[in-house]
Amino acid sequence: MRALGIDCGTSGLRAALIDAAGESIAQAAVRYATGSERDPQAWARALREALALLAREADPASAAAVAIDGTSGTLVALGEDGAPLAASLYDERAEADDVAAVAAVAPADSPARGATSPLARARALARRAGVVRLAHQADWLAALLHGGEPVADENNALKTGYDPLSRRWPAWVARVLDPALLPRVVPAGGPIGTVAHRAAREMGLRAGAVVVAGTTDSCAAFLAAGATEPGEGVTSLGSTLAVKLLSLVPVADGARGVYSHRLAGAWLAGGASNTGGAVLARFFDPETIAHISARLDPARPSGLDYYPLLAPGERFPRHDPTLAPRLTPRPADDALFLQGLLEGIARIEAEGYRALAELGAPALRCVRTTGGGARNPAWTAIRARILGVPVLPAACEEAAVGAARLALAGLRRTSPPPPA
Repeated sequence: MRALGIDCGTSGLRAALIDAAGESIAQAAVRYATGSERDPQAWARALREALALLAREADPASAAAVAIDGTSGTLVALGEDGAPLAASLYDERAEADDVAAVAAVAPADSPARGATSPLARARALARRAGVVRLAHQADWLAALLHGGEPVADENNALKTGYDPLSRRWPAWVARVLDPALLPRVVPAGGPIGTVAHRAAREMGLRAGAVVVAGTTDSCAAFLAAGATEPGEGVTSLGSTLAVKLLSLVPVADGARGVYSHRLAGAWLAGGASNTGGAVLARFFDPETIAHISARLDPARPSGLDYYPLLAPGERFPRHDPTLAPRLTPRPADDALFLQGLLEGIARIEAEGYRALAELGAPALRCVRTTGGGARNPAWTAIRARILGVPVLPAACEEAAVGAARLALAGLRRTSPPPPA
């Protein structure tokens, strides 16, 4: 039994084929052409190209199920014939009037609020001529496989206003947007169709393979990382910092930028900060960071109290659009300055996990790490000191593998049990 996962990311698309144990058999990656990141047809081309590359190592048609993850909050506006008319990326700022319209009706803890609100951006897309339907990035790509109407998963729909507790689009959404424009929503990993014959021919897939509802890229990365028990966290140390904690109960707090995804019978509680590797990159190139980090003494605190941000404004673990960066005083010693930055980011990470516990999620037991920062041993040691728990390597850092594991789990739920 094999499964296929597709990770549609910010700069490119990855495909991964896994075996029945969830281990990777083959992977392939394709970058979007510069400037085409917001073009749905570029995502579709990358999907076909990635599957063609994958076929050089293993047969994609051997997969009995497939799932696609996408960037959380990326939307596609569709015309009468189902063709994409426009797209809006996850990090684009919405029009002020649309943000205000959402803020006027959305609950205070709703992740649909904010300057980049997918629901606010959906409202703007809906005003375009010819738009009859809206979909998330993962919904639309999956529809290319099964040939039906786009169907959303509960994770991608969350920031568009979907309520994972009542498992429906809440009534207040209709005061912002015509609900008829929104897709049907099913649990992540739930079956939404089978690979159509046309898609099978064009992409080298198995006709009739189960297409299951996908998830967001960060949730897929969590599934790949290997955290399986409540209290285990996964931190992504990329351009920004994002944390997710496996919890048996959902937690949310708009004032702290906390929300919870419903996934596989549990909840992924977390949030995303504006701090992260992009701040480090303002001061040091990767080679310098690696060179200086090798000389650091992680056990000896720098004594500096930084809150590293590129510009004013923070999302998590405190939601404050005016929060100012704190990057002074800067010592003459670059090693001390870098350590201060690394410690500052680690303190924000620790504050985030504490916030989740204060809201009712489990206390942090251990952390697995993905992203570029995971490969810095000094930073790992600093984080372990500040977090006070073991910091472990991720079992796998590829979100496409996490999407494939979601497909495998969905396939097992839909397959009849073997005869006794």
